[in-house]
Amino acid sequence: MKRFTFTSLLGVALLALGACSDPLDTAQYTITPPTPQGSVPNRLGRAEMREVSLPQYASGQEIAYQTADGALRSSPDNLWADDQRRAVTLALARQISELSGATVVAEPWPLASEPQRRIEVRIERFLAAADNAVHLDGVYYVSPAGYDAQGGDVVRPFAITVPMQTDGKQATPGLIARTQSQALAVLASKMAQLQ
Repeated sequence: MKRFTFTSLLGVALLALGACSDPLDTAQYTITPPTPQGSVPNRLGRAEMREVSLPQYASGQEIAYQTADGALRSSPDNLWADDQRRAVTLALARQISELSGATVVAEPWPLASEPQRRIEVRIERFLAAADNAVHLDGVYYVSPAGYDAQGGDVVRPFAITVPMQTDGKQATPGLIARTQSQALAVLASKMAQLQ
């Protein structure tokens, strides 16, 4: 009987892994909301945004989508280029700041002057659904913070639907990423206006 050594088993395992992970077969996508058009009044001042809460399927590395049977599916060949919680948090903070002139920064707060408000976003659904639309549902909260804070608590539910331009075909990962980015831009506009 032939005996395998640890070294030979390790070599076989590395060959098998190398055969499965061709980097040309793996694509990574980013959350990149479009540049805001126009502006709205600054209603937030200096605001610290906590890390956005996402459902598990939306926070994983693989890009999830729903098929006609209602199942959520993904592929290891189509990945998010960044941690989705971090990417969504940074995208919302940047969009709100650019749109309104507010200073919205993801936690932890890096500036000497304290934030006036704290923002928390709890996303319940962020899905490229079988109906060829991205659905972004949840609640955001704005509360006073710091010694010069003004205003009361704000609690706003949101339900955003952005159609995917699929032309009757299955949505590609790139299209899903672009449409989710557009949905975040809509949410940022609502948040900037406290709608």
